[in-house]
Amino acid sequence: MKDRAGRYNMGMKLSDRITFNPRQCGGRPCIRAMRIRVKDVLDLLAARVPEAEILADYPYLEAEDIQACIAYAAEQQDHPVLVVSR
Repeated sequence: MKDRAGRYNMGMKLSDRITFNPRQCGGRPCIRAMRIRVKDVLDLLAARVPEAEILADYPYLEAEDIQACIAYAAEQQDHPVLVVSR
């Protein structure tokens, strides 16, 4: 598939689809440097909007972008828990 610049994204890893730019969307994670925030996609999924509808509403998105958002959210929840014993 091609990105917005017409380049092919062959072999793009899911993690490469999530980008950060301090001058875009307040530095929040976005999809492939577009102004579509990861949170926006996750909110739609949480509201049970079907993937096909999300892709239709956002024609620049690809199914792999949605999967990257889910993977990013899962990764953010995997943090060490420190237990202090007395």
